Amino acid sequence: MFLGDSLTAGLGVAPAEAYPAIVQARVRDAGLPHEVVNAGVSGDTSAGGVRRLDWSLKGQVDVLVVALGANDGLRGLAPRDLEANLGTIIERARGRGIAVLLAGMEAPPNFGESYTRQFRAVYPAVAERYDVPLLPFLLADVAGNPSLNQADGIHPNPKGHRIIADLMWGQLKPLLTSRQTQ
Repeated sequence: MFLGDSLTAGLGVAPAEAYPAIVQARVRDAGLPHEVVNAGVSGDTSAGGVRRLDWSLKGQVDVLVVALGANDGLRGLAPRDLEANLGTIIERARGRGIAVLLAGMEAPPNFGESYTRQFRAVYPAVAERYDVPLLPFLLADVAGNPSLNQADGIHPNPKGHRIIADLMWGQLKPLLTSRQTQ
């Protein structure tokens, strides 16, 4: 299950071009039995993720990828609230026996250096506190590259989604493989 925002939902690209769909193809190619569910909602914040978490986790979920925070950063929401929300999501998922992969995000620089530094520190702190694997920056190698983003400069194009899927798969495959043997 990918719990995220428009970056996960695949805003502006075909559903099959969004990184969760690309990861699903890799899951299938690896012979793993898991089905990827894209629970990305455009505009969602970490608080929105908390509100819809229980509904999203209905059914059999083995691994939850938490890819939230971009809209928190765009709106200048308090990093401490982001940290609390991510913690709540991880605690609830773990309470159901679900493994978690946390995908980090960067805040845009327009709120100043202090905010950017505090925001950036949230993800490694949460990953360490809850002992979950961390993909440091969901948009690594994609953000800021016009050839990998749509005209808005925020949302990845199909090439950008493939790069995100590559990064994600490196972290996700071991989790899925370990869940298969349990």
